[in-house]
Amino acid sequence: MAMTVLKRQFITDAKGNPVGVILPIEEFALVEEILEQRSPTTREAVKIEQMEQAANDPLFMADLRETMSAYAKIDVEVWVGTS
Repeated sequence: MAMTVLKRQFITDAKGNPVGVILPIEEFALVEEILEQRSPTTREAVKIEQMEQAANDPLFMADLRETMSAYAKIDVEVWVGTS
């Protein structure tokens, strides 16, 4: 019975640039801790960057204004209605 040997598999975009890799579990285990330590920082940096960009995004700002307007109307109904 032949054994299957798993090797790294690179994932590429449409232009052939490497964008990811699939690792055999043994190799992943060697780098898992490093990836976990690095991931939250990367995710936080991306979120901060997205928040900074949001202020210049007309669609985001339109949604924000619409939401704030809706909450303002509800606040008036709730607070004026209860006094």
